[in-house]
Amino acid sequence: MAGKGGAWKVAFADFMTAMMAFFLVMWLSAQDKEILIATSRYFQSPFTSPFEDKSGLLNFDMAKPAQKTGGEDASQPGGGDRTSAQTIDLHFLNSVAKDVYRLLNLDEALADKPIDVQVTSDGLRVTLYDRAQKPLFEDRTAAFTPWGDFILQSLAWMIDRNQFHVVIEGHTRTGLEFESPDYTAWELSADRANAARRALVRYAVEASLIERVTGYADTRPVPLQDPAAPANQRVTLSLRLGQRSTIKTAGSTAATQDPGEPPASSTAPADAAPAAHSAP
Repeated sequence: MAGKGGAWKVAFADFMTAMMAFFLVMWLSAQDKEILIATSRYFQSPFTSPFEDKSGLLNFDMAKPAQKTGGEDASQPGGGDRTSAQTIDLHFLNSVAKDVYRLLNLDEALADKPIDVQVTSDGLRVTLYDRAQKPLFEDRTAAFTPWGDFILQSLAWMIDRNQFHVVIEGHTRTGLEFESPDYTAWELSADRANAARRALVRYAVEASLIERVTGYADTRPVPLQDPAAPANQRVTLSLRLGQRSTIKTAGSTAATQDPGEPPASSTAPADAAPAAHSAP
């Protein structure tokens, strides 16, 4: 008796599973574009959810446009849709920032960590420090150490996966001495920025995603740091989300310049090397 008449239960369970999948697909197809993007990003990086930390899968207000207030159209810039998209972006960027520390096996709370990742309004700002404990480059050269090469390889994978647009800046500290008078901090900072560009492209990043490569020598020290401090020896990568068309800067379009063009925002003195080197 126990072996008879049980096949219908298996068939019914399969039917219910198929119906659940069908209703999930129908629910997703009826959602806003921001929710679809967030859902896609969740499955790309499932360990940290980009959604709000509230009960349920999604915040109720994110599933529909915000109510109009004071005659303002919620679908216009500054309305609810834009706020929801920005919230999703910030959660996604925070997730990527944490993934970078996990990928490099670093403690983000460490005071003198060799890499710092900050979430900005339109992406991430990754600062790679050339510290004595874990040098990024060989002394006074643009040649990466094994540690520096490992960092660039890991970042290249992350940038390619998320299709970030990249601006690279090289910086040095004051007081550096060089064997040749024709090679100064301007050349070193620009060479190191270009070395970072070449490494990213060699490992994974599309060349078209590199927007600008600049060397600033020792003209932009870290805030609240002695200009001669080792912390000023660094390379910064500004990563911009791909869906944003441009970076808006006051009175300048340098952020969207081709790497082969010298940026107007970083001009070296007349007797120094140019701050930006074009790609070879």
